[in-house]
Amino acid sequence: MKSLITYLICTALLVGVFVKDSSAQTSQKPQATQTNEEFRKTAPAPLKSGNFNLPTATETVLPNGLKVVIVEDNRVPSVNYRLAFRSGTVNDPQDLPGLTNLMTGLLTDGTTTRNSLQISNEVNRIGGNLNATAGLDNTLIIASSLTKYNQDILKLMADVTLNPTFPEDELALSKANTKQGLQAQRAQAGFLASERLAKVLYGDKNPYSVVTTTPEVVDAITQQRLKDFHKQLFVPNNAVLVVVGDVKKAALLKDINAVFGTWQKGTATTATFPALPNRTARTIYLVDRPNSAQSNIILANLAINRTNPDYFALQVMSQILGGGASSRLFLNIREQKGYTYGAYSSLDARKEAGSFSSSAEVRSEVTGAALKEFLYELDRIRTQPIPTQELVDAKSYLSGVFPIRLETQNGLIGQLIGIEAYNLPKDYLKTYGDKINAVTAEDVKRVANQYVTPDKIAIVVVGDASKIIGQLSPYSQNIELFDVSGKPKQVSLVGSVSNPTTKTALSNDVVGTWNLTIASPQGDLPLGFTLKSDGTGTITSPVGDGTVTSATFDKNELTINGDLSFQGSPITVKIKGIVKEKSYSGNVEASIPNVPPLSFTGTKAS
Repeated sequence: MKSLITYLICTALLVGVFVKDSSAQTSQKPQATQTNEEFRKTAPAPLKSGNFNLPTATETVLPNGLKVVIVEDNRVPSVNYRLAFRSGTVNDPQDLPGLTNLMTGLLTDGTTTRNSLQISNEVNRIGGNLNATAGLDNTLIIASSLTKYNQDILKLMADVTLNPTFPEDELALSKANTKQGLQAQRAQAGFLASERLAKVLYGDKNPYSVVTTTPEVVDAITQQRLKDFHKQLFVPNNAVLVVVGDVKKAALLKDINAVFGTWQKGTATTATFPALPNRTARTIYLVDRPNSAQSNIILANLAINRTNPDYFALQVMSQILGGGASSRLFLNIREQKGYTYGAYSSLDARKEAGSFSSSAEVRSEVTGAALKEFLYELDRIRTQPIPTQELVDAKSYLSGVFPIRLETQNGLIGQLIGIEAYNLPKDYLKTYGDKINAVTAEDVKRVANQYVTPDKIAIVVVGDASKIIGQLSPYSQNIELFDVSGKPKQVSLVGSVSNPTTKTALSNDVVGTWNLTIASPQGDLPLGFTLKSDGTGTITSPVGDGTVTSATFDKNELTINGDLSFQGSPITVKIKGIVKEKSYSGNVEASIPNVPPLSFTGTKAS
């Protein structure tokens, strides 16, 4: 018994799980009998869908062209406003990217009758909310309050919309904060990936390719330029005011006319969208982020605009592929391989064009292995039949969660804004569930083949190029390298970087099966591995098998990187030592806190 416990403790040193004395476990009484636990073997049946009672929205257009959509919802004594302009950051002048963001950020910082402190104090006095934000296709002014302060918040909303002054002192502060934010962005791998992807998919001249501004552009923005741009962008005939809350339509329309009725019509600016790049081959765009411990991976293709009828089939396909913890990407790359905390897919359908992407953040040493699994899953959803249960589960989730999102005033108003901003059908909310449930397995496969094209896909990776370039090269002959500022680098320079994960053909001296003995303080532990000539292979251990993700052999030094999994917990292993004829000795390290490297000796099997 003592030797068995010793063996288990030794095993725990390798995998990071410490086993308690079996006598302590057997002394505990079971919590429930087997009979009482039978019910846990079968998941409970889902409840029947409840009635979906959607509030009625009424529409009115003011003489100046401002469209007003009102939903009377008296369940709670509050009211929510969204004033949406059908223009966003895509309408920025080419010489001043970021102008819309800076302008919206300053709307609540001063008007012709109030300074920023007065605006803030009035909003706080009524316990309300007032802010503005700019998206790619739309600009929003957001306001809310209790019903009793409805007129107060509406007047404040109108004031910051129609009468902003963009005070010089507030502008200077906003510029300084913006430039500090730009510096912080460059330190974020996620931002670097998004920036590169936008340029890759849409091309340099497309408004969708602009993700951020520059310090030089920020310095060039003046108060007068902000005033001129505001007058040009904020016109009532290019806007819709959506109201959801405890209101009465007739009284509210009177209040809205009082504050917005004198707003003069104008000519809205329109963005120009050039032809999109025609992708002909799979290309990897690598952003070199030295010393990064992980890699951000995004695989993306151009997809659809928001009004495309394939939207619903793509939503179902994305849910199956990477919509959550039960999706294929998540189960494969996280649960089975343990490469990441989460792997997902996403459909980004915009006004003019969109994209379909899959992404994850993984450890540097498994970048290539993770990319392999991404490509496998993208190919599988295109080529293999969709199991009935997967399809049913995806549609049930999407159609079931949608009504829940409409339960709050905030959730409902967000959906109504989407309908207006993207010119969706008026019955969109009522028919969403039916259209999702009408998607077939053939529809999923069709849109997967049309919009998910692994042979032409753009792969953006942000990470330490010296660690991952060799892992990426087997998946594309086209690799473009950039620094964190977005400037191209010579790919040839990467070849000279020491790269322990490059998968070159291994010598026959090390290809084959090896049996090792690990020396631990409590006794010897067995460990084995089998290597192929391409540097991949398998690992065997007392607690389970794993995979060799990379191997190099140089001047008699053999280095192996691998992955093990113990009860769902991922463990990375590095075996490094010297080969002399058929003997191998060195150290093995595991990704376990407070466990030092352990020495080993071994021989190659005949």
